[in-house]
Amino acid sequence: MNEPLVTRVVAEFFGTMILILFGNGAIANCMLKGAKGNEKLTGRSSIGWLSIAIGYGCGVMIPAMMFGSISGNHLNPAVTIAQAITGIFPWSNVVPYIIAQLLGAIIGQLIIVLMYWNLYKNTEDVNIIFGSFSTNEVNNNKISGFFSEFIGTFILMFCALGLYRGMFFHQSIDIANIGVGFLIMMLVLSLGGTTGPALNPARDLGPRIVHALIPLRQKGSSHWDYSLIPIVAPIFGAICGALVYKIFFKL
Repeated sequence: MNEPLVTRVVAEFFGTMILILFGNGAIANCMLKGAKGNEKLTGRSSIGWLSIAIGYGCGVMIPAMMFGSISGNHLNPAVTIAQAITGIFPWSNVVPYIIAQLLGAIIGQLIIVLMYWNLYKNTEDVNIIFGSFSTNEVNNNKISGFFSEFIGTFILMFCALGLYRGMFFHQSIDIANIGVGFLIMMLVLSLGGTTGPALNPARDLGPRIVHALIPLRQKGSSHWDYSLIPIVAPIFGAICGALVYKIFFKL
């Protein structure tokens, strides 16, 4: 990554925006009342949760192919902090990266709200509305939520380092990018049943801020009492995943 910091920060902004557009956009299309992807209302099969998993997987894979050689395609404050702690990313770049990631998530969610505004107004279920923004543990259990987010982000970081730094993909970073897309897809499919999942503080906090600010009468709570879980747990999970990889394998 020899690009100027400004260029890398801009790449993180657009990459995170695309992640939210594809991931949360897939949720909105599958769940909002009247959306063409809502199989319950249209009779069409959108394959439900699989569609959402594909959205998030492509939301990471496509920016990785676009910006991976420019910024490293973190798109995630937990990944940025974990890489800094393990010595493979400069601490001086951490704050600019995180600001860009959070702003990208906010703008991405605002675009979704603008595109689906009429469908949001037609949707009465506050949980469906909130689910297209941010995450919450299915039973409002913070301990379970923390555990789920910690484990999910641990696996994300550990596997991502293996994909990018392991010998199998050493000669082809593009194939590693595809692998990371499938990694995200499988994490959503296999570990997303309790919290969503977030796996990313920016992916959760940015849209949560948008949810709190939009003038939608029936939007319900923004669940700020839970908001620290998808921030703290992914950070600790990513740090632990990176450290375990560093202990047993070379970084």
